[in-house]
Amino acid sequence: MKSARNRSLAEIASLVVILTLIIIFFSQASPIFLTQRNLDNMLLDITTVGILAVFTTLLMIGGGLDLSVGSTVALCGVVIGALQGTWGILPAAAFAVAIGALVGLANGFLVTYVGINPLITTLGMLSIARGLAFVFSDGLTIPVFDSEGTQFDAYNTFTQFGEGQVFGIATPVFIMFVLFILGLLILQFTSYGRAMYAIGGNAQASQLAGLSVRRYRMIAYMLSGLSAGIAAVLLTSRLYAADPRAAPAMELTVITAVVLGGISLAGGKGTLIGTALGVLILTTLLNGMKLLSTSTDAQNIAQGVVLLLAVGLDQLRTRDINWTAWLRGSRLMPDGTKAIAKGD
Repeated sequence: MKSARNRSLAEIASLVVILTLIIIFFSQASPIFLTQRNLDNMLLDITTVGILAVFTTLLMIGGGLDLSVGSTVALCGVVIGALQGTWGILPAAAFAVAIGALVGLANGFLVTYVGINPLITTLGMLSIARGLAFVFSDGLTIPVFDSEGTQFDAYNTFTQFGEGQVFGIATPVFIMFVLFILGLLILQFTSYGRAMYAIGGNAQASQLAGLSVRRYRMIAYMLSGLSAGIAAVLLTSRLYAADPRAAPAMELTVITAVVLGGISLAGGKGTLIGTALGVLILTTLLNGMKLLSTSTDAQNIAQGVVLLLAVGLDQLRTRDINWTAWLRGSRLMPDGTKAIAKGD
């Protein structure tokens, strides 16, 4: 336990060093990088990824995976735009959050009860949600406004989700912090959080120990979808529009940030602190590249490289490789299997 804690602290320290080096580099490369305006914009840009990453972390610790979050954000945003005229903006926003949770429950049911692989399930849901977003919007961006009669005050309330402040902090950033603290409390101080670590480590042993593996994972998928609904409300409020093309490839950005932060693809390992640092590293890198007028293609390449590096590091952590012993002539291979010596 102590060695695992020390390893976790070492990983967090290494992430802090990487983030520091990125900040130093871009602060020297661009005079705009450390300005208050850019820092505020960067915090707002972080919110969508950050909100999605909180419960993606919880899900992946439990051995799950959700690649549909970006498309779910787009679908929930379109629901707001499509229903604002008949339902009113606030009921439409509440219904959109419920739709996000419903998408998560559908994913959870297909994975845990039907037994479809999480990758296939959520890839299918990615296409379904994005397709529905285009169907409901006729492929067009829907302006989100309703200034008629009694709906005007409700609209002002809705815009505060994206533009308002709470205790001097931008509302989206404040909500992200609240969800992060909530996720931290769940993982560290509740039986549910401890159960998700156990399930991710060994689902079969957890089942034999009396844990309801299916129910716990269903809840995690539902929370993942719910977070997509919340992110959609904040994003739609900021943009004044519902776009079926919103949050493109957001699922890859979230997965990259989470795995970079130390969450194992195999489940059972990782912390929300690491996730937060992973989100900060990735968004800081992309923000700095934008300030240097780097092309979108180059940014996509950089994000892909980071994802591959993050997954590679995750594989090394999972195998617990002892390269030093191997290089000194140990008969164990780097992955812990026995080497076959010549003549054996």
